[in-house]
Amino acid sequence: MIKYVMKYWYYALLAPLFMIGEVCMDLLQPQFMSRIIDDGVNGLNNGGNPDLNVIINNGLIMIGLVIIGGICGVLSGIFANLCSQNFSNDLRTDCFKRVMHFSFEQTDDFSIGSLVTRITNDVTQIQNLVSQLIRGFVRTSFLFIGGILCMLLLNINFGVVLACSLPLVVVFVFVFIKTASPKFKELQRKIDDVNSVMQENVGAARVVKAYVKEDYEEERFEKANENLVKTQRYVLKLFSFMSPITNIILNISIVAIIYVGSINVQLDNGMTTGNIMAAITYISRIMVAILNMANLFQTASRALASTARVKQILNTLPVITDGGFNAVTKVAGEIEFRNVSFAYPDQKDVEVLKNLNFKINSGETIGILGSTGCGKSSLIQLIPRFYDVSSGEVLVDNVNVKDYNVDYLRSKVAVALQKSELFSKTIYENIALGKEDASFASVAEAAKIACADDFIKRQPEGYYTLVAEKGMSLSGGQKQRISIARTILKNSEIIIFDDATSALDLKTEASLYKNLNAKYCNTTKIIIAQRISSVRNADRIMVIDKGMIVDIGNHNELLERCSIYQEIYNSQLKGAVSND
Repeated sequence: MIKYVMKYWYYALLAPLFMIGEVCMDLLQPQFMSRIIDDGVNGLNNGGNPDLNVIINNGLIMIGLVIIGGICGVLSGIFANLCSQNFSNDLRTDCFKRVMHFSFEQTDDFSIGSLVTRITNDVTQIQNLVSQLIRGFVRTSFLFIGGILCMLLLNINFGVVLACSLPLVVVFVFVFIKTASPKFKELQRKIDDVNSVMQENVGAARVVKAYVKEDYEEERFEKANENLVKTQRYVLKLFSFMSPITNIILNISIVAIIYVGSINVQLDNGMTTGNIMAAITYISRIMVAILNMANLFQTASRALASTARVKQILNTLPVITDGGFNAVTKVAGEIEFRNVSFAYPDQKDVEVLKNLNFKINSGETIGILGSTGCGKSSLIQLIPRFYDVSSGEVLVDNVNVKDYNVDYLRSKVAVALQKSELFSKTIYENIALGKEDASFASVAEAAKIACADDFIKRQPEGYYTLVAEKGMSLSGGQKQRISIARTILKNSEIIIFDDATSALDLKTEASLYKNLNAKYCNTTKIIIAQRISSVRNADRIMVIDKGMIVDIGNHNELLERCSIYQEIYNSQLKGAVSND
């Protein structure tokens, strides 16, 4: 974390320097107050007669010190905030960049709720610590040390009071900090849980309402929130004892100073009433410094827990790394699987795909059919390296996908998923997501191919209509067509539809594929579907069952020889034809 602070070293240096100036002004004031009492009020150096000039002159000096100290404090605060805010901005940005390069398995390991907490709340905790270290730590340290020195310089006899009170306060503070520290890591985990529940319910609000599960989810959130509150309450209860205990010790110390001072005044040991008043001010500031230091340790303990969590993100290297290959190849869109097996990282003993061997020629349209959970989606996620194979090779244009520069590989592949992810931007911006320099005409053309142009034009502001968060303002079919238009506009060598037309009616789906084949006849297309009607016109259809290829052929060939394909056909189409 030091490197993030060192980038703004000038702010980190100026803030404590000005804070030292403010503390020095605070430490000088009791000296002038002592003179006002001794010389101005009691007239010790004027035959016992009060001296108004001493009061006025020293009073004006004190006002001047307050003004100078105030200016130093303001400047210290400005520079401290500039340093901490820029620090947190850079740290948060780097964390987000790292998360953006995580593979799916790494995101799943952390959980989305935890990542949100780490990039927001945890970074804020570290930011608070940086601000307090370059400002609060300097203030409390100088007040503590300077207060003790100034108090002893007034009269060495005040050291007795310090020797009795300070160790007592330090012991209490140490016990509180040691007891509370383990709870801060737990506290951040509880915030993770609350964020996870909140995120799930906001994202799935329609499901919750459809199944009338509001009460259940409220209880679930209340439970997570109650666990968070219990942990917070424990920490707050612990620290609520600190201020009263410190105040008790402070008041006892003041009484002790007055007692010691009165004895020394009577014995004429060089102690004055002004010295006693100054000593009371110094002991107050010393105690406040200790209390502030305790709060600083509290912030540090919580920030250290947060630092470990943030470092976990920064130190986690992406599993999917660049291979470096980004040359233009002669073949465009050829895909080959050689002895490919795959298991998800968190279930390595369960192979989702088993020893797959097949080749998709450039410009060919391949349909992939199979029951739910047979491995269709897992298969296509290996092509753009959303996951890496457990064994074997996946080749695109005769090059192993692991040898590609990741960005270059993914520029060759456009994927439309069953769950259409839309952003809180205009429809135009959502379609143009994969092609920043896209013209309006090209966006509209992609929308026409995706059969989306008509309904988009009926929107209040057409293509510039703002989409609600996660596309809540659109139907499932509308979201899918916008997602398909975005895929088409990318103009990649390989287009993958992962059950991306499941929400479309058969007529719209047929029009879409007709438009797509007419415009992109030389583009390699992979269509994953549950319906035979979606893939029956493909050049070849691959039937998958339990992670293995059962058969590959065109519609008529499979209808003759593949029993699984026959079962699917009979259940979906034959009955429908008979009814007609």
